[in-house]
Order: sequence, then structure tokens, then C-alpha cells
Amino acid sequence: MRKSRVLFVDDEANVLSALRRSLRREPYECLFAEGPDEALEVLKEKEVDLVVSDHLMPSMDGLTFLKHVRDMYPHVVRVILTGHADLQMAIEAINEGEVFRFLTKPWNDLELKVALKHMLDFIELRRENQLLMDTVRKQQKFIEKMDEEHPGIFEVERDESGAIVLDLDIDF
Repeated sequence: MRKSRVLFVDDEANVLSALRRSLRREPYECLFAEGPDEALEVLKEKEVDLVVSDHLMPSMDGLTFLKHVRDMYPHVVRVILTGHADLQMAIEAINEGEVFRFLTKPWNDLELKVALKHMLDFIELRRENQLLMDTVRKQQKFIEKMDEEHPGIFEVERDESGAIVLDLDIDF
């Protein structure tokens, strides 16, 4: 299984540099893009689990960018890392961009690492849940097919104690 990937998007090179330095030893792969256009190119080329975007950027604001990410890559978890959060922007981000979390600048390195770990754990749990649901669906289809081909195959006769009663008409 591949390492988780986090894409950080910010128009300020010094912010990306600080993130790169802070997260260099983390067990996930960090990708960096200097703005939404570059980030969309990265998303075309690589499978990304989590996008962390600044909000105030010149070419496109973070909320608009994250709406595009949601529309094109709905499985990607979206986060805003901003120093300019207001209540109206937060409401829009949650309602329209389906942003998972807000992180603020300046960040505390430890708090950022913990938040990223929690989000990546959530993503992994969601992925495992999807695999389990797919398995259950396949098993259900198999059971339905077997019951259709062999009616009564899944009916079980039990005695008063709940034990399964076997009718073995076997000649030895």
C-alpha cells in the first residue's frame, strides 16, 4: 500500500518552505504547489489523499479552488490553512466546499502534525470501511446467486436447544 499523500497549496514560497521543513520527517508524502493552477496539475498526475490550501491567493481563492477539487476529486479530503478566516468564509467553506477542517496561520508545528495525523487516520478508516462494504456487497450477491440456483440451501433446521439438526441419509 502506498504512503498517504498530502498536497499543500499556497502562493507564498516561504509558507511552503516552512511546511516542507516542519513536515520533512513525517511518514506521509508531502507535495507542494505554488497556487491553485499548479495544484490542479499535481492532482491530474498523482493520487492525493488530502489537500491543504491557503485561502487568499491571487489567481483563485482557496474556497473556489477546493470546490473544484471537490467536484473533480470527491474522495480527496479538503482543508483550509489561512490567517484570514472569518465566519462567513467558514460557513461557505463547510457548506459549499465541504471543507473538513480549518487550520490557522501561524501554526504550531506539533498541532499541525497531530491534526494531519488525525485526518490521515480518518481517510484510512474511510478507505477500510469502503473495502469492507465492497466485500459485504460481493458476499451478498454470491448468497443471492446461490439461493437462486439452489433454493433452500441456506435454510437451517434447529432443535429446541438451538442446535442445528442434520438429516444425514448416508448409507455406509
